Amino acid sequence: MKVLMFGWEFPPHITGGLGTACYGLTKGLSHHDVEVIFVVPKAYGDEDQSYLKLEQAEGISITKKNITNQEFWRKLTYIEVGVNLIPYLSPEEFEKLSSEDLLDKNLIEESVFSSNFKFSGKYGKDLMEEVSRYALVASVIAANNDFDVIHAHDWLTYKAGIAAKEISGKPLVVHMHATEFDRSGENVNSIVFDIEQQGMMAADKVIAVSHLTRNIVIEKYGIDAAKVVAVHNAVEPVDRTEEYELKKGVSEKIVTFLGRITYQKGPEYFVEAAAKVLQRYTNVRFVMAGSGDMMNKMIKRVAQLGIADKFHFAGFLKGDEVPNMFAMSDVYVMPSVSEPFGISPLEAMRSSVPVIISKQSGVSEILKHAIKVDFWDIDATADAIYGLLNYDSLQHMFRKYGKEEVDNLIWENAALKVKEVYKSAINKN
Repeated sequence: MKVLMFGWEFPPHITGGLGTACYGLTKGLSHHDVEVIFVVPKAYGDEDQSYLKLEQAEGISITKKNITNQEFWRKLTYIEVGVNLIPYLSPEEFEKLSSEDLLDKNLIEESVFSSNFKFSGKYGKDLMEEVSRYALVASVIAANNDFDVIHAHDWLTYKAGIAAKEISGKPLVVHMHATEFDRSGENVNSIVFDIEQQGMMAADKVIAVSHLTRNIVIEKYGIDAAKVVAVHNAVEPVDRTEEYELKKGVSEKIVTFLGRITYQKGPEYFVEAAAKVLQRYTNVRFVMAGSGDMMNKMIKRVAQLGIADKFHFAGFLKGDEVPNMFAMSDVYVMPSVSEPFGISPLEAMRSSVPVIISKQSGVSEILKHAIKVDFWDIDATADAIYGLLNYDSLQHMFRKYGKEEVDNLIWENAALKVKEVYKSAINKN
């Protein structure tokens, strides 16, 4: 079986869990005789291509005269990008971009068809130009490759998936890793919502990363329940964990938050819980690793609470920095307000770190050896942190059985379920 797969990022060049999931899934599929052509906006040359073919959209020539799918371009509604569509900006970046003039539609179209178009592959002010160009490139790639099924990851690639389906006639599977409701609560961006809905409506099958996400897809987007399948994410096994057995450099215990510092991830609840723990236990330091639009707000709140001497902002971690951080951690906390799945708790448990996760996360559906609290209940979160730090037997239990549990949640098993979704989509046509 051969899959034409569209993603926006691939390790080691990632901004979050999406790239990590794509890596694990494609590697898992290779164990089940599934060949993957993985398309990204921009490749850097240091990606692991031992089990897939990585193709970049940048450098593929497109003109109005030779574009294979001119009808798709006519149907494609170009979205003039407003700064409110650009995710994860700091207040300073937001203010800077707000003062810039937006391109008019004619200039945008000229840019998208430019012979020397450059992809950043990031979430910048030209994001929707890149999404449009990517969709057009998808139709060219689809016309020049043989494959059995198309797989598009998240809303940035849904238009590409639709374009590939229109030109090839092959079935489309879209993967919903996070909905606009997860990212923005009830204040959804209608443009992103429309793209998500269009992608799922056009798809033959929809993969949701949890039953929580599956329910949102059905109830909020009106997608036929019969074509929505929940397949939980997994985690890459680690063969030599001793590589990450580092010395902390401090005598205190360490409690870690690792993720985007945005509304969705609930960083403010971590800060408030930290303050409550420090009122009765001082032999601890708290680390917030990540970046995002709430970073400055969190720094100010830590200062207001008077806990800055016990609270550290580590910035965005990548590569070996992630397992290194877990190796130094005594407790990991994920207080997400709405988390479609959440791979980071699995990564923590893989490193024998006890985890506290919100009940509002998809990963809570499959984990037994994790403490689960409501994201808003900072008292319960603080109590759980305090208990894991102070009671050795409790920490030992979660370390031991948590690692055993997560060692069985491997991508090879998840990939087999995804392959069955492919078969179902192919047989449907």
